[in-house]
Amino acid sequence: MTETTLEAEDLLWPRYAAPEDLAAIESVPLAARGLPESTYALLVRAATRWPEINALTVLPEAARWREPLRRTYAELLADVHRYANLLHELGVRRGDAVALLAPNCAELIPATLAAQLAGIAAPINGGLSRAHIAELLRRSGARVVISAGPELAADTWASTGELAAAGLVDAVLALRPTGAAEPPQALPAIDGVRIGYLDTLAREQDSSRFSGVPPAAADLAALFHTGGTTGVPKLAAHRHSGEVANAWMIAANSLFDQDAVVFAALPLFHVNALVVTLLAPMFRGQSVVWAGPLGYRDFALYPQFWNIVAHYGIAAMSAVPTVYAVLAQCPIDADISSLRYAMVGASPLPRAVRENFQAHTGVTLVEGYGLTEATCASARSFPDRPRPGAVGQRMPYQQVEVVRSTGDGTWEKLPAGQTGVLIISGPTVFDGYVTGRDDRGHTLDGLGTLAEGWLNTGDLAHIDEDGFLHLHGRAKDLIIRGGHNIDPATIEDALLAHPRVGAAGAVGRPDVHAGEVPVAYVVLTAGADITESELVAWAADRVNERAAAPKTVTVLDALPVTDVGKPDKLGLRADATRRELVEAFAETAGVRAITAVVEDGAIVATVELDPSSDKREVETILGRYAIAWKVVELQ
Repeated sequence: MTETTLEAEDLLWPRYAAPEDLAAIESVPLAARGLPESTYALLVRAATRWPEINALTVLPEAARWREPLRRTYAELLADVHRYANLLHELGVRRGDAVALLAPNCAELIPATLAAQLAGIAAPINGGLSRAHIAELLRRSGARVVISAGPELAADTWASTGELAAAGLVDAVLALRPTGAAEPPQALPAIDGVRIGYLDTLAREQDSSRFSGVPPAAADLAALFHTGGTTGVPKLAAHRHSGEVANAWMIAANSLFDQDAVVFAALPLFHVNALVVTLLAPMFRGQSVVWAGPLGYRDFALYPQFWNIVAHYGIAAMSAVPTVYAVLAQCPIDADISSLRYAMVGASPLPRAVRENFQAHTGVTLVEGYGLTEATCASARSFPDRPRPGAVGQRMPYQQVEVVRSTGDGTWEKLPAGQTGVLIISGPTVFDGYVTGRDDRGHTLDGLGTLAEGWLNTGDLAHIDEDGFLHLHGRAKDLIIRGGHNIDPATIEDALLAHPRVGAAGAVGRPDVHAGEVPVAYVVLTAGADITESELVAWAADRVNERAAAPKTVTVLDALPVTDVGKPDKLGLRADATRRELVEAFAETAGVRAITAVVEDGAIVATVELDPSSDKREVETILGRYAIAWKVVELQ
């Protein structure tokens, strides 16, 4: 390297191994660090410096973990060029979105980067309803869809075909399973839609360069949908500058070097997979081992997981608490000394999960915090400085505050130790959600989450005297009992203190007198034997106020979670609503069935009646609750 290059490298890689390093890092402006302008420029940098290093090692599926497909950084860049040039030929330009609708596979990784090069990537969770997928296509404006083909995910392919037949897209580019050896299936023709296999159609495209105009830092890179599977998710717009900056903040971790191998198993429609396990490793030329299409949802992965760690020398992984809870039960029959950094996020880490995993493996679970609207990661922890209860220190160049709303609608900053709503500012905060399109491209609106550059996360938190962030649940998850706000985290913490409780979730149950009363759900540790009434008593002795004591504690085999492992509080609230109504109508004649489901983000209760029932009596009882409901008279 030249002297100038070495100086640039020094600026790019400050020491970042301990909390006290933050001030020194921020003494140099971010603009002076020489970050690549775009995700494409980041890939070009990696392919130029480490052309022969394996960028990707992709497993076809968990059961075939010894049969990976590998791509060097040079080969990855060549694939991205071919795919991006095909998209360009199909008419995709800088402001055009390309939808990606597929589980992880070897072709999806370069396809995602190619979509960001030719236009804007719009990854979509294939588990969403067809109506929601259609709405996301309309909202993004995507007319080209890169979809799982019939061999990779038959259901997704069928949905894509129906959307194409309905005239929603102009081109469908199918992906094949990783390492597919058999000839591909013939794809059906749809009038007016170009259909073919992505890799086949791109085979003759130029692999040495992109024929269009490369993206700039301020250009949109991706549209990531937020939320789970209820309601139509919002589309959060990411710029290249934000993705690159956040990837650098993660890569700047001084605990890793070029030889560190990263394990990736979260779906690429989630920001963690893109930023943490795809973009960040490019900064140092690290290798990434990608799990099969089911990722952590593949039950066959867990019996082989420690063998995979040993075989590939995995140094770091990123997962949600539910994954670590399962791994803590899997016997270790291999040398896993390479594993140094197990990152956990997306939802609060129960104490029992932390302790069980660390005792089982000797590996420290390192918490982090982030959200799609701030690109991905906003806080990180330090494995040799454990601070149980905190999700970490803010990342460089991001600012965090805890505030409460005042009567005039402004925010009042709260001192250290006080709980309020967490707000974030800095280079990773998004510009808003997609609300439409005009001649200049996508129109963006913060929809009430942005104020003078600050993002209202909706999370309750406090910042301690050392600047570490502690979460206390979602503001919208507050249980409001007779006008009194109850933080569900106080109930959950009390129950998680029980040695036989592995997971806990508290929600509000409808109540005719108080509006809501707190109830809780728990998952017990393996072999635990304890009654629900004993857990009610345990919690009552430990919550900080009588009003917060849960009325009931229900034991479940597992707490409901979204597709990316976040707790599904709506699912628990729906169950609590149903249980309350079952009790309320226990003595009412003619009630055939009672259900409560989530519809567009709200709980809707349904009471089914025999034709001879007194419908007015039922409606009178339902009217006492502050819930959405309907009565169905059966024939």
